Amino acid sequence: MKSYNVIQNPEASLDEKLQQLESSLGNTPLREIRSLLPNKKVQLFAKLEWKQLGGSVKSRPAFRIIKDAIERGELSPEKEILDASSGNTGIAYAHIGSRLGIPVTLCLPENASAERKQILEDLGANLVLTSKEGSTDEAQEIAREMYRNEPGRYYYADQYNNSSNWKAHYSTTGPEIVRQTGRQVTHFVAGLGTTGTFTGTGRYLKEFNPDIRLVALQPDFPLHGLEGWKHLETAHVPGIYDSTLADEVRPVSTERAYELVKIVKEKEQLLLSPSSAANLAGALELAGELDEGVVVTVFPDDGSKYSEILNQLLK
Repeated sequence: MKSYNVIQNPEASLDEKLQQLESSLGNTPLREIRSLLPNKKVQLFAKLEWKQLGGSVKSRPAFRIIKDAIERGELSPEKEILDASSGNTGIAYAHIGSRLGIPVTLCLPENASAERKQILEDLGANLVLTSKEGSTDEAQEIAREMYRNEPGRYYYADQYNNSSNWKAHYSTTGPEIVRQTGRQVTHFVAGLGTTGTFTGTGRYLKEFNPDIRLVALQPDFPLHGLEGWKHLETAHVPGIYDSTLADEVRPVSTERAYELVKIVKEKEQLLLSPSSAANLAGALELAGELDEGVVVTVFPDDGSKYSEILNQLLK
């Protein structure tokens, strides 16, 4: 079991701790994927989002949600952060909460990977496991019920409906992509889960240059294997999702994502999570249709929390 030494400078004020945390988030590297594109006039880049505190893209919105709630006076160390999560946002909450001295309670589908559950337990999060059949939709319902029953105990973060989610990407991910591509980005591709990454980044990019094309991805089938993703036609649509933002919505199969995990490990020496590979699948499909351009996607996390799946795929 890994032990997390999470208390840093316990004498610092809450504002000082927030400032220290903010410096360890974002500014993730942009990695060009060269080996899988034959057309040299098309470039494909991915943000390596595991290269920050918490190990995933979800650290950005988790921090912004917590910071905004503290600044509004809705959250303090006397309350618990409560939310539903498929894993990565919960891990981000737990990392941040442990450093701020704020307890975290998470409603988590029971089929979340064993590694994620172990990390959350090691970070001191209180887990309320919900059925795998109900996915994150049921987890949200249970979290809302817990909040209704004890509103004085919890701050309900509600990542699927909290505007701080997409604003985190509007203020960080979008500007980073513009800067890191030398203002040359032409297409942005991202999967839909809470939809915060796509909504916030997409809004910033459209404001920067309305000609940038935004392509949203979702699973091709309701019973998919892409943890954290939503098949919007059959799931609860997050309140922060703006259906007018995407220029196009494309399906991605779990099988194609799993296939790419193996290919990318061999050709790019990157161990991707299934959701990162799914983003890559959509981005590669789009890039293959272009004569020229600069396509950017996001790798939400790496494969370190998916050993059970990856051990089977990489045999």
